Amino acid sequence: MNTTKSEKLFEEAKEYIPGGVNSPVRAFRSVGGTPLFIKKGYGSKIEDVDGNEYVEYIGSWGPHLFGHNPDFIKDALIKSIEMGTSFGAPTELEVKMAKLISELVPSVQMVRMVNSGTEATMSAIRAARGYTKKEKFIKFEGCYHGHADYFLIKAGSGALTLGVPTSPGVTKGNAADTLLGDFNHIESIKKLVQSNKGEIAAVIIEPVAGNMGVIEMKKEFLKELKQICQEEKIVLIFDEVMTGFRVTSGGAQKLLGVEPDLTTFGKIIGAGLPVGAFGGKKEIMEMVAPSGPIYQAGTLSGNPLAMSAGYAALTYIKEHPEVYAILEEKSKYLEMGMKENLKKLGKNYALNRVASMMAMFFTERPVTDYEGAVSSNTELYGKYFHEMLKRGIYLAPAQFEAMFVSTAHTKDDLEKTVKAHYESIKAII
Repeated sequence: MNTTKSEKLFEEAKEYIPGGVNSPVRAFRSVGGTPLFIKKGYGSKIEDVDGNEYVEYIGSWGPHLFGHNPDFIKDALIKSIEMGTSFGAPTELEVKMAKLISELVPSVQMVRMVNSGTEATMSAIRAARGYTKKEKFIKFEGCYHGHADYFLIKAGSGALTLGVPTSPGVTKGNAADTLLGDFNHIESIKKLVQSNKGEIAAVIIEPVAGNMGVIEMKKEFLKELKQICQEEKIVLIFDEVMTGFRVTSGGAQKLLGVEPDLTTFGKIIGAGLPVGAFGGKKEIMEMVAPSGPIYQAGTLSGNPLAMSAGYAALTYIKEHPEVYAILEEKSKYLEMGMKENLKKLGKNYALNRVASMMAMFFTERPVTDYEGAVSSNTELYGKYFHEMLKRGIYLAPAQFEAMFVSTAHTKDDLEKTVKAHYESIKAII
């Protein structure tokens, strides 16, 4: 596998871009080696600048539900470009998009478009604080909600202490309002609520954690979490930037059967273009400017290109509900093939799957929380990643990221992946 051009580009990029990349995980730091520079994508495949082709399972980190560059998305973008790329003024498409999201996700009575998942989550926290007139909020260790200051927090001396900054530039004062809970452990929430009585504005959580591998929220945990939030007048926020329209048309909240107060979106609602949104109960959303005092704005919010691509994607989902059955069939085939491989090789590595999201952990203990996730052997994952890459399979260059299956993955793609998985695991053990 020749990667000469990628290596040269990376060296040049490091002269002008911090670390040579515009988002840290792309640098291959956690798996080693030089990142591949991608030239184009089509269906289930990508091609790098050296001409190497890969069956890939990143899909721009989730939004490419239909594979790369499907015709109906491309056609919608071309039509939109011919009308103009940006206006900074309202368009009819923004209204149609908001109506469609509200129709597909019943908990969303009103929605505000933004430009990224980070912008969506930080705006949702601000809305919850303004609505409740309280300042503290709970997040969960292992859940990622973007790079706003108060999300870049880890647990202090114990998981139930106030958070401490994980990045220079994040102040201790900012971190002081962030409380850390244990994913899937309700006792941690009960203790936090008790010790911060009447001070907590919101709880934000990924209903399916996609940034510590793939870990689903336990239904009993969710049921109790919802009850606590109702009793304590805490706004429950589901971060569905990754899962919204990925796991099913109504998001993870539909799978789990619980409606949050606010939901954040990204990824698929722009079909891969930069976009985000937050929405939920009307009484909360009407507090957002200009109808209310909670300020939020964005020059490019509701950008016509993002809206046209997103509207095409969501309309397709609405008109073709069978898309999720197709994704389930493909994803299950991949899961079963990998599990059979592990059985043959005498390994019991944890393999988690929720709909078309999947992750394998190099640990033989069940992975249902942060502690289980970090027990995975990340060095072994790095070796596995490169063995798969050699065999033409491009996975996330980090253990704690998800694999995403698309409708474009063919039976041949899946069989090739299962075969490569067997050979790769065999090679590293």
